[in-house]
Amino acid sequence: MTVQLPIPDFAAARRAMIENQLRPVGVTDPAVLQAMGSVAREQFVPEDNRPLAYADRSVPIGGGRYLAAPAVLGQLLTQMAPKKGERALVVGAGTGYAAAVLAAVGCDVTALESSSALAARAREIGINTVEGPLEEGHSAGVPYDLIVIDGAVEFIPDAIIQQLVDGGRLGAALAEGGVTRLIVGQKVAGAFGYLSISDAAVAALPGFSRPRGFRFER
Repeated sequence: MTVQLPIPDFAAARRAMIENQLRPVGVTDPAVLQAMGSVAREQFVPEDNRPLAYADRSVPIGGGRYLAAPAVLGQLLTQMAPKKGERALVVGAGTGYAAAVLAAVGCDVTALESSSALAARAREIGINTVEGPLEEGHSAGVPYDLIVIDGAVEFIPDAIIQQLVDGGRLGAALAEGGVTRLIVGQKVAGAFGYLSISDAAVAALPGFSRPRGFRFER
């Protein structure tokens, strides 16, 4: 006997995401809310996981990678305040959800991904995606007004910071001392400083681990 499962009401799930996940944590930028309310998040996760697309948690997208909870991107973008016409780079774009949200805001977006399989999926959805080492950024499109590192990292490489225009903003999840915090920073006169927004559970991106110090074992 075949059991027919009901098709989730994704439009209702998007509305619930806005009201129950984003607004309560301070996601108030109208352009960000409109974009996240219009982008079909379910398209960016494997079919088997689509019922989880709007859950308040990370969702596996394959190859050991995850789509972060909606509030993670919402908080970062609210603090970064993306504007129509700005150039944006998404590092570790996965299947391209963050890039799609920025494009819906009106940004000119490049998605950088190191996994050929995930990059191919992003292109199928219509995301402008390039492949390469994540920690190197994408120098061909510099300078960027915005850079989103879509995953947890232990450090932000100078090569990526250098790709920001002066006054450009960068958002990421920074893992330090066992705690991961969402941070947003700005490049001013060549220097980069940032502020912490909140703690968050965000899966690590490959290529951003600090080298471990040498330990002598007796």
